[in-house]
Amino acid sequence: MRFDDLLEIHRAPVVEDGYTRLRDWDSARRIWSGPASVQPYQSTEDDDPSTETAAAVRTAFLPVSAEPKASDRVLYRGDWYEVRGIPARWDRGSLRHVVVRMWEVTT
Repeated sequence: MRFDDLLEIHRAPVVEDGYTRLRDWDSARRIWSGPASVQPYQSTEDDDPSTETAAAVRTAFLPVSAEPKASDRVLYRGDWYEVRGIPARWDRGSLRHVVVRMWEVTT
């Protein structure tokens, strides 16, 4: 597998107001940047024509030095993606890597 794509992983702190807890993406910081192999996974479109929403899902294979979390966001080729699900680590054998499912929603 060739790691010839570059991407960044960003993490935001959790802030609380009087009603809820949410991530402050204006205060996010880059926690990892480096080579990856990004592959297409699937593309979907909302069946409701009034919303005109489409989603692209990609899979990124990262070196084991990356430590993404399900709450992170990924910057890839100028577009922001949300991490979907818990990233999967493969720490066995010679092909050690981390698999991240990335979700981009466009309107």
